Amino acid sequence: MRVGVVGLGMGLHLAVWCRRVGMDVVAVCDRDPERRAAARAELPGAAPVERWEELLEHRLDGVVLANDFDEHAPLAIAFLEHGVHVLSECAACVSAEEGRRLVAAADRSSATYSFAENYVTHPHVRLVRAAVDAGELGRITLIEADYLHAMSPRQVTGLVGDPAHWRGRISPTAYCTHTLSPVLALTDARPVEVTAFRADDAERPTAVVMATRLSSGALALTRHGFLQGEPDSHWSWISVRGTRALAESVRALGDRAWSVRVRTEGWAAPDGRTREEERVPPPFSLAGEPVDRRAEGTVRVLLAFRDTVERGRPPLVPVRPAVAASLVGVAGAESLGDGSRPVPVPDVW
Repeated sequence: MRVGVVGLGMGLHLAVWCRRVGMDVVAVCDRDPERRAAARAELPGAAPVERWEELLEHRLDGVVLANDFDEHAPLAIAFLEHGVHVLSECAACVSAEEGRRLVAAADRSSATYSFAENYVTHPHVRLVRAAVDAGELGRITLIEADYLHAMSPRQVTGLVGDPAHWRGRISPTAYCTHTLSPVLALTDARPVEVTAFRADDAERPTAVVMATRLSSGALALTRHGFLQGEPDSHWSWISVRGTRALAESVRALGDRAWSVRVRTEGWAAPDGRTREEERVPPPFSLAGEPVDRRAEGTVRVLLAFRDTVERGRPPLVPVRPAVAASLVGVAGAESLGDGSRPVPVPDVW
């Protein structure tokens, strides 16, 4: 499986893992010559190019898009139109129209679109998913998720204060896919309406809370951005309340942060006894070598992409839920700018 990679910030990390899971990374792309030089040293044999169009000359089976956060859809559409399978990171689109064009391109292409959403496959999310699938929780009524970074004000300003950097261009609600994608995967629902709130009164809010009504009737509360007390599970925490029980990742230091607490009330148990247990995710390895918990989601995403291209398996996160999760951020920005008014999420299903 011949693969190209666009964007050599996070893309270099992904390219290294692509090779470890058995893909042949034949070409990589970045506008920055220093990044291309670093890739040449890290990925011997991969051709470094400056323009992404040059990747089309390398007879690719698939491409990994890790370029700027708000520039993925045009490239994804172009590669799909050339029959190249796409694995796209972070944000699928930045507008409803762009999302519709991406869905249409994926529908008519001979290739597939996969969203590189590693948070869907993190160990704690997989444990919660197992409880949901087993029917332990009952019907999901409320689901909460965090994607938070604890940084000093100076560090935050350095990240979001540069208008030339993509973090300085995007809305505070935009980077919501690491919470919304697990929410949609766990509920098998679509986002219907979103209301976004500032977490402070700064001129440019650096943390937001969004309330998203789902097609199942459940409510999702998600927190994004820069707040103190980030979860140790790779900035991710999740809680699912059902009509019978609760499952939520443990707020703890170190490896316990990947575990899940499941509480079943006595009235819902056959013997009338309330039960609470802490479940630990099983170890995960690649070629006999243990994979660090923080990398497990990424490795699972890349293995799923390889299976989609080589074996025809359905994408782990296909185009419609990818676009839907991204459009929650778009609608959330509209809500935030209009005094936290509820805003419908464009329907791409």
